[in-house]
Amino acid sequence: MTVTFLGTGTSQGVPVIGCHCAVCRSLDYRDKRLRVSVHVQTQGKSIIIDSGPDFRQQVLRERVDHLDALVFTHEHKDHTAGMDDIRAYNFKQQQDMPVYAEPRVLEQLKREYAYIFAEHKYPGVPQVQTVPILSDTAPFDVQGVPFQPIRALHYKLPVLGFRVGNFSYVTDANHLSSAALDQMRGSDVVVLNALRHEKHISHFSLSEAVAVLEELAPRRAYLTHISHLLGRHRDVEATLPDFIRLAYDGLRLEVG
Repeated sequence: MTVTFLGTGTSQGVPVIGCHCAVCRSLDYRDKRLRVSVHVQTQGKSIIIDSGPDFRQQVLRERVDHLDALVFTHEHKDHTAGMDDIRAYNFKQQQDMPVYAEPRVLEQLKREYAYIFAEHKYPGVPQVQTVPILSDTAPFDVQGVPFQPIRALHYKLPVLGFRVGNFSYVTDANHLSSAALDQMRGSDVVVLNALRHEKHISHFSLSEAVAVLEELAPRRAYLTHISHLLGRHRDVEATLPDFIRLAYDGLRLEVG
């Protein structure tokens, strides 16, 4: 399995508009963070988790020429705002795009993208096939690839992470139940969000994320959904346990 981080930033991205802090002024490419998203290639399938506002830029940069499915963790705009750009795949592949999400999230997409779901569609709008994720515990197939949902809380909002084989991915969360941790246990690679150093109402802080990862003890772990408040990539990474690294845009992993 190949996993590529399309984006590793928080909802504002890094640099933040109008900010002149050391992180936002950094020339290190690892400190340039688009909105969070990952591309999973496995079993001959190309699947993207979340399509934020930078979706078009991300798939062009990584040359994602074919896409079999789009999977959503939750309905927030920094995870869904790029869905219109699946049109290019509709035209190229001559088929509807399967979109997987919980029913609540699908309803939100239908409100925000009413033109996609209209009875009488304007020519050229994205063509989608919605597939509801009906359980937060039972595995489901994404075009033949088994996905294990992982329930997390983003403040009071229920969101999903996913385990695909030995890869577990959770973003936009600040609570994982013991059952969710058990679903992640034994993964070769675990990805978890770490927004900043200070405690946050809806995201894990750096110390909270590290504590979770030390308890899970995967072979490799990566932090994502990172804000400029966390600090410069090189400085933060130097403080982390050896098995935990900061993800960065364009990072590609091979997961057994």
